[in-house]
Amino acid sequence: MEFSDRQIIVTGGTGALGTAVVGALLERGATCHVPYIVAAEAERFRHRGHERVRLVAARDLAEEAAVEALYAGVDPLWASIHIAGGFAMGGIAEIGRAALVAQLEMNLVSAFLCCRAAVVAMRKAGGGRIVNVASRPALEPRLGAGMTAYAASKAAVAALTEALAQEVAGDGILVNAVAPSIIDTASNRQAMPKSDHALWPKPEEVAATILFLASPANAVTRGAVVPVYGRS
Repeated sequence: MEFSDRQIIVTGGTGALGTAVVGALLERGATCHVPYIVAAEAERFRHRGHERVRLVAARDLAEEAAVEALYAGVDPLWASIHIAGGFAMGGIAEIGRAALVAQLEMNLVSAFLCCRAAVVAMRKAGGGRIVNVASRPALEPRLGAGMTAYAASKAAVAALTEALAQEVAGDGILVNAVAPSIIDTASNRQAMPKSDHALWPKPEEVAATILFLASPANAVTRGAVVPVYGRS
């Protein structure tokens, strides 16, 4: 999976999974464009001083203008990896319209707009790779009980992935997604201290699947929403 001289956008790149993805891409020669909204996250980003990392201050990725400005600065674009999103617990009686809309904007709308901008750029470049991040409840909706807005938004990301993969197959753009279960991160361990963390997939393990889907080595896989559950 060689990425030398290839430019890649990684949204959510300053988070736990994003940091693992960016690190693996850098090891393989990629130049990574990493948008951030919270300055403190950019300050503590592990790869911020790397010569092939471009940290880009961005506004809300659910805003068309912000997304178009981000993608306009990357030419040619080989891959676009969409990790940015949000999570919210809450059964349907406990949340309202505002919480639902927030989940849709953070997860579905941001992915949709980034996919849209990536397709425009990749058509000019002659092809490329797009990888979205869904979730286990997107594939197993009953697991979304108690987090209905989140589950619905991630299921929409999975549907977006499959529909778009068919739409742009003739352009040489392969679109796929991963669907993680709970990832073994410090914040998840803190939130669920009694869980068996050894069963959870590690960020580096999920990153390995993302890298394959985003790589030139992936010549035929499209429209897949790949479970990355570890042993959980």
